[in-house]
Amino acid sequence: MCSNSASSQDDERQCKFLSYMFYQAVRDRKPVWMLEDMRTMESFYWEDNTTLRTYSPSEALLYAVVHNHLPYAQYLLSHYPDEALEVPGDRFCCCPSSAPHLAMAVRYDRKDILGLILKITHQLPGFKSYINRKGCFHIEDGKTPLHLACELLRAETVLMLLGSGASPKIVDSKGLTPLDVILEQLRVSKINVESKRLCIDQLLLFMSTLQFKMKRALEDNPTEWNGLLGEEKYNYLCGKAPATLFLISMQGILKCLPPSRFPASIKELPIPQSLKPLPLGISTFRCVDVL
Repeated sequence: MCSNSASSQDDERQCKFLSYMFYQAVRDRKPVWMLEDMRTMESFYWEDNTTLRTYSPSEALLYAVVHNHLPYAQYLLSHYPDEALEVPGDRFCCCPSSAPHLAMAVRYDRKDILGLILKITHQLPGFKSYINRKGCFHIEDGKTPLHLACELLRAETVLMLLGSGASPKIVDSKGLTPLDVILEQLRVSKINVESKRLCIDQLLLFMSTLQFKMKRALEDNPTEWNGLLGEEKYNYLCGKAPATLFLISMQGILKCLPPSRFPASIKELPIPQSLKPLPLGISTFRCVDVL
């Protein structure tokens, strides 16, 4: 009996070791052909109390996002577009209505892989509902990928998501819009003020109507918010002044651009480069063709 128990423990340790090998291979960015051989072999997957199976494309894509394995992410998305973006099992995500790959790409700042995911979602039905899915309530607190990008002050990612169809009006579990998330950060911390202002500018380009929870807080503290936002932007957010002609014009132009071709569509606009909302390195963003 003791011998059988010891043998069972040895088998379990061996299974765990083999399971870790696939994760390690993705982390080490092994060739795609090798990773696919490992993914489709039952011996490399292990989980308590489960029958033998292989890693799904969805689970493999999560590993590729975490470890920034762009060629493997490209392979999975081009060969298994529907399966790769499915919500993985409970072992990886407990909320079936979330979009963990999108959220993970935002959190780990994987802009190239994020671009691949966004491009594929536009080829699938219901892409807007996918890009605006709220994250896991236990991990992301019901935030959409856009909320998360604003929280992390990723202006490039904010613009990528907005241009690809993300809605700036959706609220998280606390009733906050992405604009509220940035304004709240401005209120509690004066660090990275320019990054916060840039994220606000990106959001306003895609908000033809202003709907946000913190408007009252702005109205109650005009001196503080004038200093943080500038008088022109403060008055606009409070409804004391109309949008500038530039903002109105850019909102109209951006509405006409096809989300499926963003950011290439914005780079092709026949307007001066200085007027294009291309922060940081997005002008050199590599939009890899996945098909």
